[in-house]
Amino acid sequence: MRKAERLFEIVQLLRIVREPISAQHIANELGSSKRSVYRDIAALKAQDVPIRGEAGVGYVLEKGFDMPPLMLTSDEMDAAVLGAHWVASRGEPDLAKAALNLLAKIEVVVPERLRAHVLEPAMSIAPVVPTFEVVNSSSLRNAIRRHRKVTLVYEGASGVPTERIVWPILLGYRDAGRILAAWCELRNGFRYFRTDRMISADILEQRIPENALSLRARWRSEMDQERASYSIQTQKDG
Repeated sequence: MRKAERLFEIVQLLRIVREPISAQHIANELGSSKRSVYRDIAALKAQDVPIRGEAGVGYVLEKGFDMPPLMLTSDEMDAAVLGAHWVASRGEPDLAKAALNLLAKIEVVVPERLRAHVLEPAMSIAPVVPTFEVVNSSSLRNAIRRHRKVTLVYEGASGVPTERIVWPILLGYRDAGRILAAWCELRNGFRYFRTDRMISADILEQRIPENALSLRARWRSEMDQERASYSIQTQKDG
């Protein structure tokens, strides 16, 4: 059981009893050790969960406490807010809107002591000039989730548009623009397509014949080989 799950279960146990319960009782319920329970109780107290009691006596939760849905450290909160701001400034419209909605929800559910991390964050994202895209990247994300083929009209470096059917794997986000990693039926291999060079992208109802996990594993294997080859070549050049 992960730490976050243990903390949640401890609070749930304390909420349903009126008398103090011992660390041993909690450990038995969770299938953990007394030492782990002591550490977890200390972690909960550090997050302002009103637990009274001590080792050897037992623990009780003050009445009226409702465990917040999000129990985050300050660093975790900063990471979540920074990530959401990055997506809001660099994602396509649908994803950017979702990031702002996420920030609003985080503000509502976090403890009061962490709310300033959302309202007055200690970090910021540098502004960028957005790239112009004809194709909405949200449709590509939808194709990836549904494991569907995509008919792509793409303008390569030569400036000549080509039509090809691809099996989308992953949409990579950069500071400016996005790149689609996909298996290309035309080239019979993995290729990368800049979204700002896509003229059109139509999601087909035809499912990708290869299992999603298998396809992604093949892509990662080839990517790792390319990185290893590049690293060896760089060392030789150096």
